[in-house]
Amino acid sequence: MTISAGEKMPAGAFGIMTEAGPGAISTDDLFSGKKVVLVSVPGAFTPTCSAKHLPGFVEQAAALQGKGVDTVACMAVNDVFVMDAWGKDQNVADKVMMLADGNGEYAAALGLEMDGNAFGMGMRGQRFAIVVDDGVATHVGVEAPGAFEVSKAEAILEAL
Repeated sequence: MTISAGEKMPAGAFGIMTEAGPGAISTDDLFSGKKVVLVSVPGAFTPTCSAKHLPGFVEQAAALQGKGVDTVACMAVNDVFVMDAWGKDQNVADKVMMLADGNGEYAAALGLEMDGNAFGMGMRGQRFAIVVDDGVATHVGVEAPGAFEVSKAEAILEAL
């Protein structure tokens, strides 16, 4: 079942790159007591994700903070090394936390996995953005296949 506004986010963990190397962050540490925008892209370094989706959140980080957002986090079904490299490539600095959902377990827990086998991508996460307030989804914007409207930074700013 797909996550809906008003529902508690499922428990889980993500891979993150730390100064000491690969690490992890739990959903409790990510969401508890904070307002978080969780953005999902089908893959790091893919065209729309690299040209529009992630850059939009980097550019709008201050505006999102101004609306009470503590953390903007971007997840993809990629490993922690790829997410770290993509974050560096996109100059996210401390504006966006890069989260690796390496096996797609969190995308599946949200009910937002995507079968990309026809494109040689395997199982992935759909393109979406969820506003999470203290562990509860308050806004869920899931894109239709091939669309880029409801999960972009501007749409999330309007929803806040």
